[in-house]
Amino acid sequence: MAMSDQDVQKQIKHMMAFIEQEANEKAEEIDAKAEEEFNIEKGRLVQQQRVKIMEYYERKEKQVELQKKIQSSNLLNQARLRILKMREDLLRDLMEDARKRLGQITTDRNQYKKLLEGLIAQGLFQLIEASVVLRCRQNDVDLVKESLPSAVRQYKEATGNDVSITIDTDNFLGNDVSGGVELLAQSGKIRVENMLESRLALMSQQMIPELRTILYGANPNRKFMD
Repeated sequence: MAMSDQDVQKQIKHMMAFIEQEANEKAEEIDAKAEEEFNIEKGRLVQQQRVKIMEYYERKEKQVELQKKIQSSNLLNQARLRILKMREDLLRDLMEDARKRLGQITTDRNQYKKLLEGLIAQGLFQLIEASVVLRCRQNDVDLVKESLPSAVRQYKEATGNDVSITIDTDNFLGNDVSGGVELLAQSGKIRVENMLESRLALMSQQMIPELRTILYGANPNRKFMD
């Protein structure tokens, strides 16, 4: 039985509706899959960026911690250097105060005479020479002359040697010298400085380690105490 044109049109419409429905379903399926893939990719990218951001800030945090440690170490070192400088300044001030007081020793004639005897005798022991030239301050000449016999006697009793001492009246010790004597032998080739300043300098070198211990306590890093 042949189909009428009307039936053919119906059949065509039905087929077109079916095809359109399948196309719509396929499009929805593609759209859903695309949305799913989009969400997966978006999640992956977000997670990837989150990890990068976390790593970035972890590096920044480590850099900040390192800078803090470096700054703290620098500040600590600066503080230690300031403390060391203050300590050295204090020791220098102590030595300077001692130097200023040296002149007071010479005001007591008997005390200064006894000191000169010791300084001259000590110089003779260091030289061990038969002929010695002695230099002193111009205003100490008379006191030095009084001190010589005792100093020579001490030297001769200890060594059994005679010694001739000549006071140099052409070259006196300068005004910047607080006191004491300078001994020369063999035309000035051998020299012993026993001025008060030189004795103080020698004593300060020996005493500064002890003064540091007295003022600031023992140094924990010092291994040898001799």
